[in-house]
Amino acid sequence: MSAVWLVTGAAGMLGQDVLARLAGEDVTAVAADRAAVDITDPESVRAAFEEHRPAVVVNCAAWTAVDDAESQEDAALRVNGTGPAVLAEACREHGAVLLQVSTDYVFAGDGEKPYAEDDPTGPRSAYGRTKLAGEQAVLSTLPETGYVVRTAWLYGAGGGNFVRTMIKLEGVKDTLDVVDDQRGQPTWTVDLADRLVRLGQAALAGGAPAGVYHGTSGGETTWFGFTREIFRLLGTDPERVRPTTSEAFVRPAPRPAFSVLGHDRWAAAGIEPVRDWRAALAEAFPALLAAERP
Repeated sequence: MSAVWLVTGAAGMLGQDVLARLAGEDVTAVAADRAAVDITDPESVRAAFEEHRPAVVVNCAAWTAVDDAESQEDAALRVNGTGPAVLAEACREHGAVLLQVSTDYVFAGDGEKPYAEDDPTGPRSAYGRTKLAGEQAVLSTLPETGYVVRTAWLYGAGGGNFVRTMIKLEGVKDTLDVVDDQRGQPTWTVDLADRLVRLGQAALAGGAPAGVYHGTSGGETTWFGFTREIFRLLGTDPERVRPTTSEAFVRPAPRPAFSVLGHDRWAAAGIEPVRDWRAALAEAFPALLAAERP
């Protein structure tokens, strides 16, 4: 009998790609959107565990509205903090592995070198605080079978994201002003989904130490550099993209100026880190373009 993998947040951009990746494995993948499993409700989670008996849970469910979290932190905390805590307790009771997707926002974002997996956290936004609460719940409840995978700057064909927005704007704007003072690692959901599945497999085989991993692409750029590469792939003039500063786009939640994450921990699990962001974007681009300009 094949192992059961329960994917919460299955209707989201990342959840869709995790399910697509699992389709190529000898496992039973259970897609759980919010209607099927409310991760903040212990009874809903308990029922799902009793029905499916998962060996691995991949939690892609999250409150991702970063700015809204500033005024609705309690609501965001229920999803990003309480939800992972409920899942972790169920995993502890049933002996399951939990893969918790987290974020670069748990760091202060004022570093000058890639953040290591064990560097001190210091979130500056409500979103970051709520995601850190989820991390802490998983790691404390599941010291041997809890895995936190931090990611950032996600894009994919299955939902709205920065790349699809830039593709849309390229068709209607003569020029675009894009922030050039925030550095990070654009990451394709397909690449992250692959690492999540491989990490879960290694965990089941006893070959991956529990704890924190960083699931972002190699290399780094700014939103400005990212957009110029998108324009290049569109076959249009990258000079139409002009650099500006964060002060031109003030938002309720502060954005990290430096979101580059280090990837040393993957070696302990025998898994190579995600490839360079440019190579991933080039491979992803046809599907992103088709999703935005069908």
